Amino acid sequence: MKMDSIKMKRELEKRLQSPERTFTYDKKNDQLRIENKKTGKGITISLPGIVGKWEEQKEKAIDAVVYYVEEGLSAMVEPLSLEGHEKRIFPVIRSTSFPTVSADDVELLYDEHTAETRIYYALDLDKTYRLIDQKLIDKEGWEKNRLKEIALFNVRSLSTDLKRDEVAGNIYYFLNKNDGYDASRILNESFLKEMEQQVSGTMAVAVPHQDVLIIADIQNDTGYDILAQMTMSFFASGRVPITALSFLYENGELEPIFILGKNKEKE
Repeated sequence: MKMDSIKMKRELEKRLQSPERTFTYDKKNDQLRIENKKTGKGITISLPGIVGKWEEQKEKAIDAVVYYVEEGLSAMVEPLSLEGHEKRIFPVIRSTSFPTVSADDVELLYDEHTAETRIYYALDLDKTYRLIDQKLIDKEGWEKNRLKEIALFNVRSLSTDLKRDEVAGNIYYFLNKNDGYDASRILNESFLKEMEQQVSGTMAVAVPHQDVLIIADIQNDTGYDILAQMTMSFFASGRVPITALSFLYENGELEPIFILGKNKEKE
């Protein structure tokens, strides 16, 4: 079966149908918006991107979108509170192209991270999470610094078990717990420093999408090429892509690297 945006729109409407929801199709931008009738809050999804993923993953691509929308809409209905839920606050990594305001036009809380990434803050809701905005911390009388300290403390409590692979004399470590915070482990300074002590070559780090963190022990030029291909592949297949660039890690600093064939060039 050949899939296109109209067929994908119909399939998603069928799978997400509910008396509590409305569907709006923006033909110009090829986007489908699903809203809760009572709250007016909703989620807008870009159809061409899902069609592209369907070509590779078939039904799994649709299943992932349906899950994301169902959980997201459920979270929007629930009243949120930070007080008493401090252990559920985590940082999440996003690209610098990610919106800085919510769908309700409220400023999201974020901090700059690298030239390619930003740190946002989220309240975990078990199967999904909500990004924290200025309105929520104002309502609870919180300071941003308090939120940031709690989030960074919590990310250090997450598991850092790694899978290891060796290719062409280079070692690659993968962290993929699928808990929504795999990429967030890049903010665990003690973990990165511990890995820095283990590598014998050049340490590189990549967060191509939300659900993976790659740490590479680069021993030769081929190692950079492999890392670039790997990162691009993850970036293209991720549900929440972040960046296809990798970073050198030296003295606690992350510096983007551009890898062209066998040549590597620092930004």
